[in-house]
Amino acid sequence: MTDRVLAIDGGNSKTAVALVDVEGRVLAQVRGPGASPQNVGLARSLEVFEGLARTAARQAGLPADEPIATHTAAYLAGADLPQEEEDLRAAIEQRGWSATTVVGNDTFALLRAGTSDGIGVAVVCGAGINCVAVARDGRTHRFPALGRISGDWGGGGHIGGEALWLAVRAEDGRGEPTALLPALIAHYGTRTMAEAVERLHFEEVQFDPHVLCPLLFEVAATGDAVAREVVDRLVEEVTLLASVSLRRLALLDEQVDVVLGGGVLTGTNGVVVDLVRDRLRDLAPLARVRVVDLPPVVGAALLGLDALGAAPGAELRLRTAYEPLDLAAGG
Repeated sequence: MTDRVLAIDGGNSKTAVALVDVEGRVLAQVRGPGASPQNVGLARSLEVFEGLARTAARQAGLPADEPIATHTAAYLAGADLPQEEEDLRAAIEQRGWSATTVVGNDTFALLRAGTSDGIGVAVVCGAGINCVAVARDGRTHRFPALGRISGDWGGGGHIGGEALWLAVRAEDGRGEPTALLPALIAHYGTRTMAEAVERLHFEEVQFDPHVLCPLLFEVAATGDAVAREVVDRLVEEVTLLASVSLRRLALLDEQVDVVLGGGVLTGTNGVVVDLVRDRLRDLAPLARVRVVDLPPVVGAALLGLDALGAAPGAELRLRTAYEPLDLAAGG
């Protein structure tokens, strides 16, 4: 069997799977719904992964009795703690897709997609927020990334929830005046925020904080002070995550890549990224801040190729097989 990598990028909102040979040629690629085990449970996660893996095998024209790949590289949202990674690895191994399997957090795939060697720091802000770092000697640093209980601030859901909270308080007098108020009233199609809150409470309309996140950035771009404070807080948090990781691995004075990704960071026309770059310049003057312009599944596949000892040309072939993301549209 020709050596192949089954790469899985399992996010909160979508799952991407690529089947790649050891030369870096993409044999198949498929997408499906989000399948984070923390959101949908382990059984449903495996059901989604199984369906996508088998679809990829069929697309590649593989015999049904042949293993899908030599190595499975699964980098998943919800693989936040070592125990979760081990449980997922054991469950995936039982599927028999490949001889070997590695499971890691999806932020490691982002880091590999944004670097030539997987060394550096990656901060992702999409549905949630997370940061990982890898030093050249193999040391790693990461955060639990379990939400508020692990000290997190940020992510699309969190920021969208802040937009609602601020608009409600602006209307009832507990908060400062803000253009978020008319913006959210227009979003919900109500006369007041009080009416919108009542409709949300009785589940007459769905509360999806993620769709409110870009609205907050739009209001902030007009100069609204209240919305701008939230953006500044996000910049501070991203800078903190990166700088703490750099400090813990003694990389503050090293030439190292700081990779940023996720729809919240990439969908703001560079506003957050530019501010993070400015703040990090004082803390880590040699750090190179860059935005990932390839999907994380490429990073998962590259980590799989690294595990197989693929030739250097395989990476270039794989990267050129994917169109760069439209960062202005949020990736």
